[in-house]
Amino acid sequence: MTTRRHRRLAAALTALVALTAAAGCSSKAKDGDDAGPGADGVKTGQGVDGKVIRLGVLTDMTGVYATLGKSVTQAQQLYVKQLNAAGGVCGRTVELTVRDHGYDPQKALAGYTELEPKVLGFPQFIGSPFVAAVKQRVDGQDKGLVLPQAWSASLLGSPSIRVIGSTYDIETINAVDFLLKEKGLKKGDSIGHVYFEGDYGENALTGSKYAAGKAGLKVVEQKIKPTDNDMSAQVAALKQAGVKAIVLSAGPRQAASLVGVAAAVKLTVPVIGNNSAYAPQLLATQAGPALEKMYYVATPTLPIGADAPAPRKLAADYRAAYPKDSLDNGVVAGWSAAQVFGEALKKACEAKDLTREGVGEALLTLNAHDAGFGVTHDFSDPEAPSSRRSVVIQPDKSVPGGARVVRGPQVSDAAKGFTPGS
Repeated sequence: MTTRRHRRLAAALTALVALTAAAGCSSKAKDGDDAGPGADGVKTGQGVDGKVIRLGVLTDMTGVYATLGKSVTQAQQLYVKQLNAAGGVCGRTVELTVRDHGYDPQKALAGYTELEPKVLGFPQFIGSPFVAAVKQRVDGQDKGLVLPQAWSASLLGSPSIRVIGSTYDIETINAVDFLLKEKGLKKGDSIGHVYFEGDYGENALTGSKYAAGKAGLKVVEQKIKPTDNDMSAQVAALKQAGVKAIVLSAGPRQAASLVGVAAAVKLTVPVIGNNSAYAPQLLATQAGPALEKMYYVATPTLPIGADAPAPRKLAADYRAAYPKDSLDNGVVAGWSAAQVFGEALKKACEAKDLTREGVGEALLTLNAHDAGFGVTHDFSDPEAPSSRRSVVIQPDKSVPGGARVVRGPQVSDAAKGFTPGS
């Protein structure tokens, strides 16, 4: 938080958390709270009774990540439907309660405060700044498991908020490694980095600066707001600086503008984005051809269109459930988080403890979790991300989900020795 504006945002979020926490304390749900062992011998707590396990979803269906938020949510609803069809967990059905915060901090915190007393935990919470804002409350009084669709290193160290996959800093280090090894970037070159102000962008910037320092590169920074959609000024500045490649830590809209404008002004350098900076719907825009030629994305797993059994099955199941909706990597992110939460629930059931603490302890036992998307996850250490590997994909309208793999799961040498959040 190096800027005055960022400090004001952090202060505002902190104040909102204090207010919402006070409200939440006065309205804790009683159903299932510290219920102790039930007739089946299973200990339950908030969000759980003898018939139902209730989970909360805090998503973005109307804001900067609207397209991905819809896919994440529908994939989780699909997982829960299939889980319940197979008998649920501990003889209980699983229910999701969804709230759309539109990437608005007040709505995100209000949604958390509303749902927290009623649910066991959250398999979805989109937005690193919003998750970071409730981190102290989650760790202190709430203790419900949160699996965010956010990868900021600031979330590490929490026993209850667990990052699935590599954090943004590690992902960006791997992205720069791809540029060095596959795209001709070399010592002495300058790279541009266009990034959102706040946890997401600034954590990614830490990664690009670290990778640049190791490789002898210069980073030319361009900080933007999530509401900035026209990247013309940023492209002009980067062209003047003579950058040989660009890293983008923003959203899909910014990716389309950046790549489209760069192509138009003949700044034909490779651009690589973090995992949330792409949606296949972009291929239908004027920027589509340029994206297929110039754009790459680093992701924590294989994409939905990968030629592997798990992605193929998920793609088929999702198409059957939502025939009018397109495939994108939000489907993989949503499914993966719901599946991890589901596995933790099953382990907690085996231990006959479906309390928040019981589910958190159950997650710690998943030290070699592989759902078939190319990466094995280790959740035994809350101080570490579950993986350091990244996959690099490239937009391709001929592939289901609009992206093909150009480099399989790898961790760069620079990322191996890096401490996330440093």
